[in-house]
Amino acid sequence: MKIAMLAPIAWRTPPRHYGPWELVTHLLTEALVARGIDVTLFATQDSLTAGTLDGIVPAPYAEDPAIDAKVWEYRHLAHVFEQADQFDLIHNQADFPAHAFARLVDTPLVTTIHGFSSDRILPMYAPFQDRVHYVAISDADRHPSLRYAATIHHGVPLDDFAFDPVGSDDLLFFGRIHPDKGADEAIAAASASGRRLNLYGIVQDQGYHDRAVAPALSGAGVAWHGAVGGAARVEALGRARALLHLINFDEPFGLSVIEAMACGTPVIANRRGAMPELIEHGVTGFLVETVDQAVEAIEHVGDLDRAACRRRVEERFSVERMADAYVDLYRRIIG
Repeated sequence: MKIAMLAPIAWRTPPRHYGPWELVTHLLTEALVARGIDVTLFATQDSLTAGTLDGIVPAPYAEDPAIDAKVWEYRHLAHVFEQADQFDLIHNQADFPAHAFARLVDTPLVTTIHGFSSDRILPMYAPFQDRVHYVAISDADRHPSLRYAATIHHGVPLDDFAFDPVGSDDLLFFGRIHPDKGADEAIAAASASGRRLNLYGIVQDQGYHDRAVAPALSGAGVAWHGAVGGAARVEALGRARALLHLINFDEPFGLSVIEAMACGTPVIANRRGAMPELIEHGVTGFLVETVDQAVEAIEHVGDLDRAACRRRVEERFSVERMADAYVDLYRRIIG
């Protein structure tokens, strides 16, 4: 089986700090290679893989202003599809532009939809559903107008996330500084509970950061640490009483949710999007509707078994489980 893995080019694969689509692409690629599958990763030239790297894009456009995103994205796609006949299957992790090439080749195409953002993108999905095999990353993110080959939840490498059986008294926010992610609500809940909040993530909306986050940093109760990776990331995820994930949109998955649980940290999340698929209410965290309910959950979250959080991730959200599901899908498609 020869697979062409088409990565996004916003960030390196794997990302240095932020880049969830690139991270999932990396995890799946490496798991497939470990199974003996011949995988060529089409990604930026600075990317890393145990498989074969084939890159035409010099650098990620989110890191190098000299890289024009639109120009290099289509150069990237052309480079892949010009070689389509060399592969049994192309797995597209880079959103809908690849569909423009789908009918120009005979090679089967799988697209993992990393979040169906709105009906505005439907014209690049619906007309191609007889040609492209769509994978949803949660049942909550399935669009009613599309046919799907499978729902496959993301997985994380358990060995990379050390279990912390104790945590701390502090609370955690881990995500983009953007209204969708609920940093403002996390600050309000932490303040009402009288507990310190540590925020980690890139600033995606500077105005929101200046308006909703920066004023809270003048006191001792809230600290913002910016983006973090490596060992510091794992330590931050594990050393918390709970992750506050009070999102304001229907999130299609939420990697930080399962990463925190892998470290033993329960999650308090708004009951939106995929959260009921990831969090077992009263076991691995709490699903809430309001900030007041989040404050109440903060008081009870210490009663949860942190080891149970880790076990649920081992059972349901491992990289091995994710890779097995994709291999099964590939075999069904290739026949």
